[in-house]
Amino acid sequence: MRTIRRTAILTLAVLATACGARQAHADATLGWIELEGTLAERQDPFAWLFGASKPTLRDVVTTIESVAERDDLDGLVIRLREPALATSQIEELGQAMTHARDAGKKIHVFTEIYGPGELMLGAFADEAIMQSGGAVSFPGIHMEEMFLADTLGWLGIKMDFVQIGDYKGASEQLGRNAPSEAWNENISQLLDGLYGAMREHILKGRHLSARELDDAMKTLWYASGEVAIEEGLIDTVIDRLDLPEHLESIYGGDVTYETNLLPEGSGSGLDAMANPFAMLQTLSQKPDHRPKRNTIAIVDINGAIVDGESTPASPLGGGSSVGSLTIRTALKQIEDEPLIKGVIVRIDSPGGSAIASESIWLGLQRIAEHKPVWVSVGSMAASGGYYIAVAGEKIYVNPSSIVGSIGVVGGKPVLGGAYDKLRINVVPRDRGPAASLMSTIEPWTDKQRDLVRERMTETYDLFVERVESGRSGINIDTTAEGRLFTGQKAIDLNMADHIGGLDVAIDDLAEHLHLAEGRYDVMRYPGPKSFDKMLEEMLGGFMLKAPEAKSQTPSVLAAAVATLREMVGERAWASVSTSLNAMWQLRREPVILVSPRVLMFR
Repeated sequence: MRTIRRTAILTLAVLATACGARQAHADATLGWIELEGTLAERQDPFAWLFGASKPTLRDVVTTIESVAERDDLDGLVIRLREPALATSQIEELGQAMTHARDAGKKIHVFTEIYGPGELMLGAFADEAIMQSGGAVSFPGIHMEEMFLADTLGWLGIKMDFVQIGDYKGASEQLGRNAPSEAWNENISQLLDGLYGAMREHILKGRHLSARELDDAMKTLWYASGEVAIEEGLIDTVIDRLDLPEHLESIYGGDVTYETNLLPEGSGSGLDAMANPFAMLQTLSQKPDHRPKRNTIAIVDINGAIVDGESTPASPLGGGSSVGSLTIRTALKQIEDEPLIKGVIVRIDSPGGSAIASESIWLGLQRIAEHKPVWVSVGSMAASGGYYIAVAGEKIYVNPSSIVGSIGVVGGKPVLGGAYDKLRINVVPRDRGPAASLMSTIEPWTDKQRDLVRERMTETYDLFVERVESGRSGINIDTTAEGRLFTGQKAIDLNMADHIGGLDVAIDDLAEHLHLAEGRYDVMRYPGPKSFDKMLEEMLGGFMLKAPEAKSQTPSVLAAAVATLREMVGERAWASVSTSLNAMWQLRREPVILVSPRVLMFR
């Protein structure tokens, strides 16, 4: 989650020291926001209970856009402290910065190190400023994929996969030791699209030709700020102590700064916990999440799609999951609420359970009978994520959003070799003609594989049917079988409709609904969670549920995963774990809709 500091105490102290006491009236007033770390899509569901939480992507976007409407602000300084932003997030921030600049406001970006992401963000600003002695690094995009079949084999594990769609790559990482020809083609064209989108922002914002940028990148794999200025990638190199004087020279007089632009969180806060009676009262409260006037609902599909309840973290240490039961409950609330006039589904998901994806699709179809349902894609709406997306009347994407992966993969982990290595003697006992289908000891027989393929083909055909019904006129021959596409290419192929971030989609839907600006609310769903729900998630049901009869698979697989995590390292694990988490679902459901999020860019 991104940390965005609401006050810049050190910076303001520097400003006061460097500039002395300010006059009562300044010649210019600038907003000041700081971006650090990652940036969350939505507020923590327990923020209402524990007080203010960190601003989200939309908080920052709307804050930047608000600068355009304020007569008392002349511009904005965006202070970067090693942010970790997805390219699609930079694009949404950039759209807001462009809106503010179009309104006559100046935007300045300041940081110590300009990498590809910082350069992209700086390209949307009037001025990209770097700390003296800093560095600029823009060698391009380096991508690494790990293929783990040999590693798993060494551990005695084999992933037995069947996939529908030649370009479907969900099985590649765990089931192969090198990419197939189809996957190599798929990922190469996707990388071309991501690289092209990154370059396009810099070319446009820095007014460079493609040849000029090519020449600059030969030098700027790692260079000083002075060299970056010569190559046209940044504008200014100064010491941060001189930043106030520099800005005064631009605005022609005294400059004051407003640092409380970002919204403050709400909730009872920890202060209530000092009083035991107040604490009990606070913990017994239920969060109020009911619309008070005309409202647009945002439904968040963020993470792997699973059956049942959403969870904050997966068994293998990855990100949160999106449970179909949790989402369907939220969709029913939206369906029954007359003050909710329209819905935007915000998707950032590589997919997951085919059953859960279909369930969510059905829930959105119910709402669409009475209210408009539109879709906004963040970084990715792939496989099951795209399955859900086609329920929307319109789909908005960022230039670097990844969509598609219309395909199906099925399989199971075969742990017989691992059992042998660990000296575990597993004695199978079956009752029923298909009881051994998901055995962890042996791979599928030819007959079993045919059964799985038959079921997968049915799922694939339904997937295609959903896509064709939601995207009238789409050519399945050029878009399906697991292919992945970036934003503009997806629009060209009729897989999406418009370039634009979440706020663009909200504004357009409000206009479509004839909701006047300032006369409606925006609410996120699923809503905040109660204290009881927090306890349940913290305990994971460990002390609240009776133990279930389980095979030895989870414990053995967990041990293998722990070994693998040590081998690949923490930096690569964030990418590898997403693919493993999706495969974890194969314990319960042998057919899933998933696209691997295994790209590691450097």
